[in-house]
Amino acid sequence: MSDKPSVETRPNGPLVVKGVSRMTGPDGAEVEVKEVMALCRCGQSKSKPFCDGSHVAAGFDDGVGKPSGRDRLIAYEGAEATVTYNPMLCSHAAECGRLASHIFNPAQKPWVQPDKGTVDEVRAVVAACPSGALALGSAEAREHLIAEVAQVAIEKNGPYWVHDVTAPAPPQGEGMSADKYVLCRCGQSGNKPYCDGSHRDLKWRDD
Repeated sequence: MSDKPSVETRPNGPLVVKGVSRMTGPDGAEVEVKEVMALCRCGQSKSKPFCDGSHVAAGFDDGVGKPSGRDRLIAYEGAEATVTYNPMLCSHAAECGRLASHIFNPAQKPWVQPDKGTVDEVRAVVAACPSGALALGSAEAREHLIAEVAQVAIEKNGPYWVHDVTAPAPPQGEGMSADKYVLCRCGQSGNKPYCDGSHRDLKWRDD
C-alpha cells in the first residue's frame, strides 16, 4: 500500500481526497483538512469546496465529452530553452501571462518566445503552470516543474490545482504529468475529471 495521498471519483458524484495534508482556498488561506474529504465537482454545492449532495438534484453526469482544446504537443524552441505546450491540458489559469507576459503572450506569434526572457523566467512560469500544459524540453523529453504550493490549491472561479497526489484517472492528453494536474470543479469540462478550461468560457463562479 502506498502512503501517497490520492484522489478518487465517485460515479456522477464528488471527488474523494485521501491523505492530503494541506489545502488552500480561493483566497489563498489554509483550509482545514481531514483524512478523507469529499470535494464538489458538479459546481452546485452550497458548501464549496465540499460536496453537499447537490450533484443528485442537479443530475450531474461525469461522462467525458469533447475537450475544448486539441490534444497535441507544440514545441517553442529558444537558444537556451525549449517549451512544449498541449492546448487540451490548459486550464487558462494565465499564470504564464501574469509572471512573464513578455515571453508568454497570446497577442504575439508565436505566443511563446523563450528568447524574450531568461531561462530562470521560463522555468518559473513552467513551474507555476498548474495543469502541466507547459513543460521544458522537447516532446520526447519533457520536464515538468512544480511550484511550492499546497497539495490541493483551489483557484477562484476555477479548478482544483493538484500536485504530488495520485490522480483519479490515467493521464488524458499527450505529455500530461501524473504529478501535476487540474481537476474540474464547475462540472462542465469535456475532459472530466480533468479541467479543460470550460469554466472560463462559461464564466462559472464559485460563489
